[in-house]
Amino acid sequence: MNYYKIQGMKRYRKEKKESFFSKIVNFILTIIIACAIGSQVCTAANNNLRIAQVSDAHFSSFEDNTSYKFLKKSGDLLNDVIFQINTSGPYDFVIFTGDLINVPKVSELEIFTSHVQNLIYPWYAIDGNHDISIDGPLTKRKFLDVLSNVNDNMNQKNIYYAFTPKKGFRVICLDSIIDYKLTANGEISNEQFLWLQEELTKYENDIVIVCTHVPIIEPYSSSSHKMLNEYEVRKLLKTHKNPIIVLQGHYHTTKIKQDDNMLVISCPSLVTYPNAFRVINIHSNKNRTLVDVYLKETNLKDIQARSKMRLMGSERLYGDENDRNASFKLGRKE
Repeated sequence: MNYYKIQGMKRYRKEKKESFFSKIVNFILTIIIACAIGSQVCTAANNNLRIAQVSDAHFSSFEDNTSYKFLKKSGDLLNDVIFQINTSGPYDFVIFTGDLINVPKVSELEIFTSHVQNLIYPWYAIDGNHDISIDGPLTKRKFLDVLSNVNDNMNQKNIYYAFTPKKGFRVICLDSIIDYKLTANGEISNEQFLWLQEELTKYENDIVIVCTHVPIIEPYSSSSHKMLNEYEVRKLLKTHKNPIIVLQGHYHTTKIKQDDNMLVISCPSLVTYPNAFRVINIHSNKNRTLVDVYLKETNLKDIQARSKMRLMGSERLYGDENDRNASFKLGRKE
């Protein structure tokens, strides 16, 4: 074998060895980079909370439309929202902020849950004034029982409850409904007030999301619908130094108000124009919390148009652009 052939074979073996070594190094570097990127993505995801808020669905299986509620299509509107949520995720959870049904009947709530079971994300609910009967079978305890039969998340001791969807976030679900007399006003009971105080103290370093049917801050004035002890509840919430996001319903309107470290988001109704729900993205870091709020209108545009025609002053319920889609910065209050 001549000299050049021997040298060529040595060079080939050397290049092949270097090529194999390079592949190993590149593979290891790729794994390291992928892990680093994955770690950053996971860290970012852990600092994020994505919520879908659905309010005042007023589901009815038998009623005709009223002057402002499109009840005959309540099932179709609910199914559309469920479809939108399932196809636009991921979500950490979905919260129904009261008035799930229009008439407080056990059978109606059971039919409502048969629709909501199609959600692919965890869901929770609080009661509204239309959900609880006065001297009827659908008591607050029965409301919880019906929901817990199909949803383990609702297997709660009390109708007011709290949970931690992710480290650094605490969700507090209030019961703002008066069940000892017929009224659209609300209140937070003394027992619940003390419990809320304990929650705020225990989770003083967390971002708190408060869910309530009757508003803590009214989107517009209504003496017949307001929370009777709203001032005391609001004063208590203001003792919390970290950001607070309040998700509320009842007034069927699209409104957002910021008060220092508190952001109050009012959600419209499914059966009243604009027939919409909310998406709330919360991103937290050490210095500030960014909250992006979106209004998601129904895809059933014919129903939406007909619903709008039934209303006077639909503009107030639709809100301004900053009430529909906007971003907010919340800091820790010193």
